[in-house]
This record gives sequence, C-alpha cells and structure tokens, in this order.
Amino acid sequence: MTADTPVQPPGTPFNFAAHLITRNAARAGKVAYIDDDGQLAYGELAQQVRRVAAALLGAGIRREERVLLLMHDCTDWPVCFLGAMYAGIVPVAVNTLLTAGDYAYMLQHSRAQAVLVSAALLPVLQDALAQPGHEVRKVFVSRPKEALPEGIVALDEALASHTPLEEPAATSPDDPGFWLYSSGSTGQPKGVVHSHGNPYWTAGLYAGPVLGLDEQDICFSAAKLYFAYGLGNSLGFPLSVGATVVLMAERPTPEATFRRWLEHRPTVFFGAPTGYAGMLASSALPARADVALRLCSSAGEALPADIGQRFTAHFGCEIIDGIGSTEMLHIFLSNRPGQVRYGTTGWPVPGYAIELRDEEGHAVPDGEIGDLYIQGPSAAMMYWADREKSRETFRGGWTKSGDKYQRNPDGTYSYAGRSDDMLKVSGIYVSPFEVEATLVQHPAVLEAAVIGVPDHEGLVKTKAFVVLKAGTQVGDGELKAFIKERLAAYKYPRAIEFVESLPKTATGKIQRFILREREMAAT
Repeated sequence: MTADTPVQPPGTPFNFAAHLITRNAARAGKVAYIDDDGQLAYGELAQQVRRVAAALLGAGIRREERVLLLMHDCTDWPVCFLGAMYAGIVPVAVNTLLTAGDYAYMLQHSRAQAVLVSAALLPVLQDALAQPGHEVRKVFVSRPKEALPEGIVALDEALASHTPLEEPAATSPDDPGFWLYSSGSTGQPKGVVHSHGNPYWTAGLYAGPVLGLDEQDICFSAAKLYFAYGLGNSLGFPLSVGATVVLMAERPTPEATFRRWLEHRPTVFFGAPTGYAGMLASSALPARADVALRLCSSAGEALPADIGQRFTAHFGCEIIDGIGSTEMLHIFLSNRPGQVRYGTTGWPVPGYAIELRDEEGHAVPDGEIGDLYIQGPSAAMMYWADREKSRETFRGGWTKSGDKYQRNPDGTYSYAGRSDDMLKVSGIYVSPFEVEATLVQHPAVLEAAVIGVPDHEGLVKTKAFVVLKAGTQVGDGELKAFIKERLAAYKYPRAIEFVESLPKTATGKIQRFILREREMAAT
C-alpha cells in the first residue's frame, strides 16, 4: 500500500502474515531486516515464517492458542511473530524488561502453550516457569550460545527439522491475530487482543498516506517491536511497502542510535520525546551531512515544540508528532510532512474520527479540555478476560483513550495530559504537560515533570521536578519567573525540586504517579 493506493477492506479469508508474504513475493532478494548479527532477505523471511508455523503446529499448538514471545529485537522476532500468525496461532508479544513475577502472571493470564525466547532472557523465563499455574508445554530459544536444559529446544534446530507450511491458516480479518500487554502502570497489565485485520488498517491508513513510506526507505525504530508503536514501525509499516528495517537489541541510547544512523543510513526514524531530548543534549550529535534522515516520527508522549524546532534546525528534518495507543494499535492523530504544527499533535489521520467529551459524555467546544475518544478500524477487540475494563474503554464503536486534549481553531489538537495526571488549581484545570513543555524551553533544563501536591490547607499546588543539562546551573526563582512570563500566573509551579533523573516506563513515558507516591510518603 503506497500513498496513492486506496485502502480497501481485506477480504475473507485474510491472514496478515500471508498477506505480507504475498505482497513481497517479487522482492525475494531484497533485504528485509538488518540486525546486530546480519541480514535477512524477503525470500528468506517468507521461508522462515512458514517453518516457524510448521514447528509450532508440530509441537501440538493448536489454532487460536497463545504463545508468549519474549525476545530482544532481532530477525527472529518478526519471523516468530508472523510464523505464529501464519499458522493461526496467537503470539503474545511482551516487554523484555520485566520481572519473573510479571512473566508468570502473563503466562497464567494468557494460558500460553509455548514460549519463544531470546537466550539472554531464558534465566528469567525459567524463574517464571518455576511458579505454578501456567500451561507451557514447549520452549524455543533464539540463538543459544550454550547447551540448553533438557526439554528446551533451539529455535534454529526446530526450524531446520520442519519443512515450510504450504498454506496459511484460513483466518478472517476479525479473527484474533495477536496480543499486546498494556503497560500496567496501575494494577496488572491488560491483555489487548488485536485481529488479523488491524495491522492491515494501520499500515494502509498511516504508513503510506501520512508517512509516505515506500520500498526505497530504510526504517529504524527506537521503540521495540513488543510495543504497539514499534510493531508498526518495524514490521507492519515497512513490510507492507517492501522497505528495509534496521533492528537493534540494545537500549536506544543516543550513542547507540547514532551508530545505526551513521552505519546503516536509515531514511525514517521513529523515536519518543525523551529520546530526542537526550540526542540533542549529546556531545556525539552527528552533523546534518552525516545522516540520511528524510523524516522522523515521535509518539509515546506529546513532543514539546522546542525539541521539535531545535531538531529540525539541526538536521533539516521534520519530526512528525502523533498519538496512538495499544488499544488502537498505532497513530490516529498526527502532524503531516510539510504541515507540522510543533506543540500540537496535528490532525485526525484519515480513516479515524476524533471527539472530545466532558465527564458526562457531551462534546466540548474548541479551546476547552475534554476526554479523547477515537473511532477507527484498528481498535482492539477487547481486554482478555476483563469485561468491566473492556466496556469502560470500548464504547459503541468508540475507544476512550484516557488522554485529555483540546481542539485548536486550525483543526489541530493539543495534548493536555493523561486523565489521571490532570491538575485542578483554584478550580481551573492545569495541564502538567503544558508547564513541562514550557520549562524545557529554558536553556538549562533537560527534562521536567509536574504533579499536584496538597498544601497544609489541602489545596492542590503544582510542583515541578527538574533535570538540568550537564554543566548547567539555575535557581528555582529564575525558573518560576521564566514560567510566569509565558503562562497564566496560576500555572507556575509553587515548588521546584532538582533531581538527577525522572521515573519512566520502558517507552520513556514519565511516571508521574511515582512522584506523587513519593510526595505522599514524605508528608
């Protein structure tokens, strides 16, 4: 699907893995993936996907049963993910940074029958498997460097012992295709069930029409494949147009990212605001002439205007800020190449409808803050085994995102914060993001987080936690005055605490609830 190809609903049967194989059948020799150890061409990808499908079926895994995918970003990841889908088996992609207790919960909750795991993650998986309640019957290990315990199989050996599965499972666009787990910042993570058709829609509505991806592009994502954002960036989008993908197993530090920019020359980079801020502050920032970037994407949290403007000034390359969610699979509200309004999240992606509603569910007028609702074809089917939360989020064709937004006169939307992060000061809503985005405009500030703290009378006052750039100094009085010059007086933080770092999720989102808990414990 390219920018000028109309998006038609997929027919029946429809198997997303088979769809991608068919689209790239004429590109057998073209490089699909480059990872830390080598390359994988499109023809090899198709063969390995079909071998994984055969191996899983050969292990007795049945259609629609789940398999846990716990793997660092490498070529085995898309091979295993698509291989399971090709067989009609449901891969459950999970974060590689969790604890054995987290994985034990996910194994029990998903009733996974097998696990596909990176060798480096096998010890934590074994700790999870030692806990009762799971149904795992088979473990396949990617790229083991040592002998494996009895009963555990090396993935490459399993593939070598199976001939490729000839025909894909005759799934429909509405059949369960894969799961992703929500971040679980409060309570247990939720199993988000997506269909075979959903990644078809995100690729068709966003990859071509908005990003303009084509087979000449080289894509590189800081967000890992197990995130909804990363899954689109490094699998659904590039494979839908025959592009090449760079994968990186290590953490996306500025230095690690720059090495891939210089070595593999990606044309499209997908990052998050925290990462862009860190890169701009790095002494190793490459020169514009040394990179091949034509476009960058940002999601995860709203991109402060100052970061976008400074990045574009340095590289001559726009950052297309957008918002998506695990529940909607990818971005549904976005800026456009050549039409960027830094400081906003842009316009609705064609194919999606957006509404802002108040607490009673009524539409709010332009300029007022409301809850963000989305309607579009890539919405998840449900939260697995959680009817109450499913009904709370998925409402008659609309999805409630949990984000607060306001609509601007030009039709763009501006982020106001997560619903549970919003502050009411003197009876008026204050967006923590607005205050944070203003703070990072100060030349000494690297990052900031703002929360509400009750004073001695129980009234909510704003407090900012600020990380300074290396080698800089600034007083809280100067920062307060800086805010007052740019925002309404009631929005300035009454207290400022300078910290070494901010608590974040694996995607780089600031965990304000942790800061609130620390404040409550200290009082």
